[in-house]
Amino acid sequence: MYEAKKQFSDLLNRVERGEEIVIARAGHPVARLVPVTHQIQPRVPGSCRGQIVISDDFDELPSSLLAAFNGEEAARAAAS
Repeated sequence: MYEAKKQFSDLLNRVERGEEIVIARAGHPVARLVPVTHQIQPRVPGSCRGQIVISDDFDELPSSLLAAFNGEEAARAAAS
């Protein structure tokens, strides 16, 4: 472990070149450094087009819910 900490940058360089590194503590393997093998695909805007439907009344908030967000329901309950 001490050697791995001391040489971490060099170990990462070796991993970038495709090598797999096993790190051991007291002679027992505890970790493995491996190169990332997959490329993260960039997000494609519109890939879910037609799969998601938003209701026509989505932007309308019921007055009781608006009152709860404004603390009016709690105030009414405390007053009674």
